[in-house]
Amino acid sequence: MKKETEILGKIWPERNGINAVTINPPTYRGSTVLFDGYHEMLKVGSHQYTGITYGTDRLPTQRQFEEAMRELDGGAVTRVFQSGIAAIQTALMAFTKSGDHILVCDNAYGPGQRFCRKVLKKFNIDFTPIPPSVGADIEQFIRPNTVLILLESPGSLTFEIQDIPAITTIARQKNIVTVLDATWATPLYVKPFALGIDVCIHSVTKYISGYSDVLAGTVTVNERYAQTFKSFYKLMEIYTPAEECYLALRGLHSLATRLRQHEQSALTIAKWLETLPVVDNVLHPALPSHPEHHLWQRDFQGSSGLFAFTFKKDYSDDQLAAFIDSLQLFHLGYSWGGYKSLLTAAKVMRSTPSRYADKTVVRLSIGLEDCDDLIHDLESGLSRLH
Repeated sequence: MKKETEILGKIWPERNGINAVTINPPTYRGSTVLFDGYHEMLKVGSHQYTGITYGTDRLPTQRQFEEAMRELDGGAVTRVFQSGIAAIQTALMAFTKSGDHILVCDNAYGPGQRFCRKVLKKFNIDFTPIPPSVGADIEQFIRPNTVLILLESPGSLTFEIQDIPAITTIARQKNIVTVLDATWATPLYVKPFALGIDVCIHSVTKYISGYSDVLAGTVTVNERYAQTFKSFYKLMEIYTPAEECYLALRGLHSLATRLRQHEQSALTIAKWLETLPVVDNVLHPALPSHPEHHLWQRDFQGSSGLFAFTFKKDYSDDQLAAFIDSLQLFHLGYSWGGYKSLLTAAKVMRSTPSRYADKTVVRLSIGLEDCDDLIHDLESGLSRLH
């Protein structure tokens, strides 16, 4: 038994002077974290211990990624979650209680809205969908018990943009927490806290990871609400596996380069689509034709590779299948933000009046393939509609 003990002792690098400096950080796996002594453990009970107490207490790889995102977002505290929807759900729960009312922008992520309808309502938290292009007119939807406003700008299906500063000005006067899902623009192309937002959410699954092999999300909170969120997160003992944090942290290093290519290719393809006789509307905030283009110019520093378009005619499912199934470079799949180009097509259901009611919205996630090849692929597919 002594021999086995000696062997096991040798695999602990910090106890044997084995150190290696690598470009990327090591990943940590573990449940139990050892204390140096009893007096150190006593500090945990008196809330004086600042180290890591357990595997759910955010191991080093997670903390490194959180700090990187906190700096990029410009907030006071960031926490990472197992998915984007988990980030949305936790943010909503952290700032609401029974009897409260929240406002949810009608173009916000669908599973987040379902969580409001099916889960929060069970706990007597009411919610009201509001128009996706809302601005100062949000005041008409606010009730005495309204405590939170959830925005997504632009929305990731129909790409409406809200007037964020107008909303946050009103919300701040009424002590209402404002939450923005900023996944489309990433931390590079929008600065939510400069626009008055209190809580910023990113689906790390998308552009930040960049390779369609990570499920994660982040929530960054300003100083005003930092302690409330930190306490709720710790209470729930949420954590994210080290491998996901490692891959997300690695993705951050190439984010700026990838995003420039996504942006350039998407704009080229969007402008080309605007010239086609079969296309009705191209839903891209960076195009002058977009109804909220002026807000995009004011509040955003760039655009990403996700946009959509609608047809002038209402094609049947068989006709759409002839177009979509013939594509070679665009693949059918949910999510977006990876290196591979993706497509979805559906009629979008809204609780509030929509510009695109009864229209099939074709959403394109422009990847890193050659832009001319992507245009040729779409051109060939669209020819089958005739």
